[in-house]
Amino acid sequence: MAENRICNLLGIEYPIFQGGMAWVADASLAAAVSQAGGLGLISSVNAGTEAVRNEIRKCRELTDKPFGVNIMLQAPNADEIAAMVVEEGVKILTTGAGSPVRYMQMWKDAGIKVIPVVASVALALKMEAAGADAVVAEGAESGGHVGELHTMALVPQVVDALNIPVIAAGGICDGRGAAAAFMLGAEAVQVGTRFLAAEECNVHEVYKEKVIKATDISTIVTGKSLGHPVRSLKTPFSKTFARMESDPSVSKDEILAFGSGALRKAVQEGASDGSYMAGECAGMVKKIEPAQDIVEDIILGAYRIIESYCNDTM
Repeated sequence: MAENRICNLLGIEYPIFQGGMAWVADASLAAAVSQAGGLGLISSVNAGTEAVRNEIRKCRELTDKPFGVNIMLQAPNADEIAAMVVEEGVKILTTGAGSPVRYMQMWKDAGIKVIPVVASVALALKMEAAGADAVVAEGAESGGHVGELHTMALVPQVVDALNIPVIAAGGICDGRGAAAAFMLGAEAVQVGTRFLAAEECNVHEVYKEKVIKATDISTIVTGKSLGHPVRSLKTPFSKTFARMESDPSVSKDEILAFGSGALRKAVQEGASDGSYMAGECAGMVKKIEPAQDIVEDIILGAYRIIESYCNDTM
């Protein structure tokens, strides 16, 4: 397939992003994905601003290919991170959990490509008007924080509404999912859950094992009552969280306290009281493998499917 606008815009070989997963997406994983021809992302949710700065510098030591940083805009240190990425010369950002408008001029003046994650057409239009270079349209099948619309319905509506490129995310795990996203009009895909099982992903082995053992019904969405729905694997922790949410005698503060630090505990400790965020496609992840194999399986697999379809219909 010919290069598309995303590949040309970012200087990458394959139109695939690795999700900027909080506490997961570090220099090791980002560099491996970028080396494989995709776009690796470092999460800004880590042990503070300086820790993220160190991951950026480490990534540059591991690869000379383009990579980016994902900024969670609701984080208490978002202002610091927003300025630090300029200082470090980062050239690609994805953003989530809020609007990047207040930082947009600073980032554009620094020559940064800004790609917000959106869960609706309305937000996508606002981001295009604000100067975004592309958007990630993320459906509710994804792991972590989710919206209401699902990928199959969200992506084509965002594509139809915008002039800038759209990256599809949510439930994409192999070449079939990527091919479907491209047929919906997306010019790239973002993948998170499958990269949890990458050799270069530094999550705890318990986390990887849970993902590999997952089935089609292994995830649950909690946090809706708090205004922050999150998809994770079903565990005693997530089931207890869901029960607490449905109990009117349990206060919001109690629920928040129960969930505090749960993702970090899962990633770093493989703890029983951890939150193992993963998307609905976790049941399709069957083995631990190098990031390069994942990238090539998804993108080259998609290309083969599309080429075969085109040949069959000519």
